[in-house]
Amino acid sequence: MTCVSCANRIERRLNKLDGVDATVNYATEKATVRVPEGLDPEQLIAEVEKTGYTAALPAPRKSRPDDTAEPADADPELSSLRTRLIVSAVLTVPVIAMAMIPALQFPYWQWASLTLAAPVIVWGAWPFHRAAWVNLRHGAATMDTLISMGTLSAFLWSLYALFFGTAGTPGMKHPFTLTLQPSDGAANIYLEVGAGVTLFILAGRYFEKRSKRQAGAALRALLELGAKDVTVRRDGVERTIGVDELAVGDEFVVRPGEKIATDGQIVSGSSAVDASMLTGESAPVEVGLGDLVTGATVNAGGRLVVRATRVGSDTQLAQMARMVEDAQTGKAQVQRLADRISGVFVPIVITVATMTLGAWLGAGFPVNAALTAAVAVLVIACPCALGLATPTALLVGTGRGAQLGILIKGPEVLESTRKVDTIVLDKTGTVTTGKMTLLDALPEAGVDRSELLRLAGALENASEHPIAAAIATAATRDVGELPEPEDFVNVEGKGVQGVIDGHAVVVGRESLLADWSEHLSPELAAAKASAEREGKTVVAVGWDGAARGVLVVADAVKPTSAAAIAGLRRLGLTPVLLTGDNTAVARQVGAEVGVDEVIAEVLPADKVDVVAGLQARGKVVAMVGDGVNDAPALAQADLGLAMGTGTDVAIEAADITLVRGDLTGAVDAIRLSRKTLSTIKGNLFWAFAYNTAAIPVAAVGMLNPMLAGAAMAFSSAFVVGNSLRLRGFTPTANVD
Repeated sequence: MTCVSCANRIERRLNKLDGVDATVNYATEKATVRVPEGLDPEQLIAEVEKTGYTAALPAPRKSRPDDTAEPADADPELSSLRTRLIVSAVLTVPVIAMAMIPALQFPYWQWASLTLAAPVIVWGAWPFHRAAWVNLRHGAATMDTLISMGTLSAFLWSLYALFFGTAGTPGMKHPFTLTLQPSDGAANIYLEVGAGVTLFILAGRYFEKRSKRQAGAALRALLELGAKDVTVRRDGVERTIGVDELAVGDEFVVRPGEKIATDGQIVSGSSAVDASMLTGESAPVEVGLGDLVTGATVNAGGRLVVRATRVGSDTQLAQMARMVEDAQTGKAQVQRLADRISGVFVPIVITVATMTLGAWLGAGFPVNAALTAAVAVLVIACPCALGLATPTALLVGTGRGAQLGILIKGPEVLESTRKVDTIVLDKTGTVTTGKMTLLDALPEAGVDRSELLRLAGALENASEHPIAAAIATAATRDVGELPEPEDFVNVEGKGVQGVIDGHAVVVGRESLLADWSEHLSPELAAAKASAEREGKTVVAVGWDGAARGVLVVADAVKPTSAAAIAGLRRLGLTPVLLTGDNTAVARQVGAEVGVDEVIAEVLPADKVDVVAGLQARGKVVAMVGDGVNDAPALAQADLGLAMGTGTDVAIEAADITLVRGDLTGAVDAIRLSRKTLSTIKGNLFWAFAYNTAAIPVAAVGMLNPMLAGAAMAFSSAFVVGNSLRLRGFTPTANVD
């Protein structure tokens, strides 16, 4: 395919098949096709070939690259274009110089120009002529038709002037002037026009092709992230195999500095894992026994043994790549508009060029002036920029998003981000961490805080309760290794008790301590009551017959949530906090992060009703969530954003996935989507304005074909360059 008109023709042809729904993307050079059950893919390929093009089914990706395969950056089409461009440049420069500088016009310069220009116009422009002929056979006209008609018209007229006119006379001069002089047209040659236009169009195609590869680089990099080999443990023996041979349940070894081969759960060892290539988060994450890890992340610390839980196309990396590719292959509403316009553009241009030629000749102007204006119209009108405006911005924007851990499902999502005015935030796991955390340890007067943590943590370490786990984790972090408890007893519904280093320790509800005649001081009782009013859980600790302190535990707010919500407000969004927790807890969290509107005590099944209710009030709603119970609400919302740390069901229902699991990702996702959409609209404005303004200028003879070719190449380069600026998108800075 050489322009968006080609893509439109193929798309229309495929969609004529019964039950087939096809989208052809010019920028990615791929067709996404939904077919009815039992349809042979070879039938699709045959339909494409009937339009004069070729197609192939995508080859399955290997986990390990074949040493004999072409390198990833090999592109035969790009190499061919480069060769044609270099040869054409070497031959064309002297042709243009002789035509424009009278001092270089020696007696037989016109014949030297023919010798140099003929290979350029025939061989250099051969891809355009071939495509124009194929399209003509199928009764269609594309951008190649315009280029071929323009360059051949200039070439054939020059041949006529040389062999049958007076242009071949020795000593003929070709003065360079910007004014049109009356003549019979047979005394001038236009070889520099044919060669110059070919050179500029080839240059435009080459840089367009290279830029498209740069635009898709993020996806190719994503696909190459995974490990190629893995050390697996089978029957007690370690051996190295290819990642594609790994099966679910296999245990594999990850040494420091190695990539984790696939998604899995740690069964031995602890380390820090660098997940920056997947999440955009630079700080390594500490992991240990039982933690889940993601394939393609890097083990930055100790030796790990991991049990594979997902392999091949089920891994998070593969799912990310698939989502990015789907988004890049789809079409936004604005792109479909551009496609429809491009589909009728070429026939209109040919009509305008014919009318221009007739009008000039009818007004009594010489043939050369009429031909110059008509060829200029053909060349300047090529809708390259129009065809590139949307897909290149989509390629770069979604690719940059993938680098930052933002996966945009489809181009239509971009339209939604522009209209959203309200964002509903699920509390647990989105605004908060979703797991209990020790927030404070308050000892009685005369009691050492470290000792309070050490004894309480040692006893809770033997319990399976989430609150006990939070206390034990914090104690281990703050005071180090914990002693083993003796005579451990779990008192149902009240707490735990046991002996630690000879101390009879009790940890739990205040009533459990009262059973042992251990009572909190008035100061600690007041602090406990205050924390409970804020929705926090308070655990009392006593030993050796006296209450020794209290521990405050709650689902902690993520450190970045307040800054993220401030960022959402700056984008013009009104945040709403949604939770099943009691109103006191919800309002406390809302106050902490800066959300005024709080909807609490909502049953999981009612979340979708809350979103629908906001929509009924005229709001355009975005929803951020992470759990299974959030999936219906994510689907109901005008824009659904799922935390990548959440469930697969929520991710499937959402429009955007935030791999990092950080609310600042929502800010970045909306900023990037809006920036991509504004880039698309800027590109389309430039492309439309350029064509609309340039065609009349060429028709009235104020633009020669060579300048028209240069301007057309520049317009395409401008659109692609404008899109590539999205690679510099910077994320919202994380707040520690």
